[in-house]
Amino acid sequence: MIFGDFLKALGQLSDPRFRRVMLLGVLLSIALLVGIYAAFLALIQWATPESIDIPFVGPVSGLGTLLSWGSALFMIGLSVFLMVPVASAFTGLFLEDVAQAVEDRHYPGQPHVARVPFVDSLVETVNFFALLVGVNVLALVLYGFAGPFIPVVFWVVNGFLLGREYFTMVATRRLGRAGAKALRRRYAAQVWIAGSLMAAPLSLPLINLLIPVLGAATFTHLFHRLHAQDQKKAR
Repeated sequence: MIFGDFLKALGQLSDPRFRRVMLLGVLLSIALLVGIYAAFLALIQWATPESIDIPFVGPVSGLGTLLSWGSALFMIGLSVFLMVPVASAFTGLFLEDVAQAVEDRHYPGQPHVARVPFVDSLVETVNFFALLVGVNVLALVLYGFAGPFIPVVFWVVNGFLLGREYFTMVATRRLGRAGAKALRRRYAAQVWIAGSLMAAPLSLPLINLLIPVLGAATFTHLFHRLHAQDQKKAR
């Protein structure tokens, strides 16, 4: 069922509104990653002396350049972890557009909902970004004991957070925050699995730039499916 939700989201890539949000999210994510790398590079250059004296060898220069090249490889690896909060934070700002595009095509009978004010969306995004960063910093302790299972721990931890936040944001549009939380709790396992399936490709460079928008669309389908299922049970 979850894969069916994803395939529906994938099938909407031809939608101009979908492509616009995806392109904007990708460009903003790349811009922020470049900005983080530029700051990291400037810190290296500032902290590295122009040359050092090595006994029996003499002064050796070019350390800053050498470390700068090494930092590029470091940042490529670090981007695997950075892309979860970076891409997800930007997509949170545009989730409304993605959800509306999905509903216009697949759920045309749904009543119109008022757009969430930009300030509220921004506050929600900042809070989610801080939560993701904070939990992943704490998870570094777990990574030290996980050994070869570090990717699994990464996917499970971030899958819980992504599933919780994306589903709540999508469901809140239709049910309000209290109703969204209640529905999420009733289907917690499915939401967690969907979040983990979203977190896994987020750890793949380049591909991870496309996943947040597809994830937002997938969770929109997941919400409508679970909400319809919930209503049938209530009858």
